[in-house]
Amino acid sequence: MTSNTRPIVGLHHVTAIASNPQRNLDFYTQVLGLRFVKKTVNFDDPGTYHFYFGDDQGRPGTILTFFPWPHAMRGQRGAGEVVETAYSIHPASLAYWQQRLATLGVATHTTERFGEAVLQLEDPDGMPLALIASDLSAGQAEAPRFADVPAQHALRGFHSVTMVQRDADRTAALLAKMGFLEQQREGNRIRYATEGVAAGHQLDIVLDPAANRSRLGAGSVHHIAFRAVDEQDQQEWLALLGREHVVSPVMDRDYFRSIYFREPGGVLFELATDAPGFAIDEPLESLGEQLRVPAWLNSHLQQIEQALPAVTLTKRSTEEVL
Repeated sequence: MTSNTRPIVGLHHVTAIASNPQRNLDFYTQVLGLRFVKKTVNFDDPGTYHFYFGDDQGRPGTILTFFPWPHAMRGQRGAGEVVETAYSIHPASLAYWQQRLATLGVATHTTERFGEAVLQLEDPDGMPLALIASDLSAGQAEAPRFADVPAQHALRGFHSVTMVQRDADRTAALLAKMGFLEQQREGNRIRYATEGVAAGHQLDIVLDPAANRSRLGAGSVHHIAFRAVDEQDQQEWLALLGREHVVSPVMDRDYFRSIYFREPGGVLFELATDAPGFAIDEPLESLGEQLRVPAWLNSHLQQIEQALPAVTLTKRSTEEVL
């Protein structure tokens, strides 16, 4: 890290692939109680939705996004892929989530990792998720206003992501440059973390030299994004990372600016700015309720909307608590 480059504090978002758009929307809002903060399209493929889920304001470190490709085949987990996305919950919320998910017919498995209770589950496309009982992300997320999950039990932002790698040395060197330093080991799992307790400040690598390569599909993580403070910070990282990696030019994603590069083990990394955020094209009170597209597609909005599968957002409240 150069003297001018500010440390990365944690994850900005995680982007994955789904199949059925309505099923994806229902699971993340009605089962996990996240807020639907943006309904837009894949800027590189406007015939495909891009859904964003997060806390009430769509804060960096809480955002899980999807490209829902109807009829997409299931992916295959393996080396060079993020194989689990984990959210923090309050330690006192573990029993609530066990009961809630059982009531909703979602299978779970409880284990322990680095002294923390881990509730593992999968979404309808088989994407591995975890809810980890931890105090580390306290205050990092604001409970969504349109969810039946009580505020004290709401997901509190990312805890970590887990990658499978055949060898961790070159990936670990890159992570160290980004401020993620090795903290501890447990079997073949290595935990890296940045300083501080921002949401998503931890990342695990599971070493498996015999792992097959992953295959992208429904239930797969497409890429993970880390936080850049602002555009100047991003430019400094672009210069630094560009010395050893092939890095994309800055891309305008409306709600943030992005650069992309592939880490040595094969996972696609993004560095995204915190600003301008999701309230630039619709009021905070009604985030996600209307289809939004980038300005260069506004003249085609009606045609795009007609071509996309219709989806319905169900807004609930804590008066409907499970």
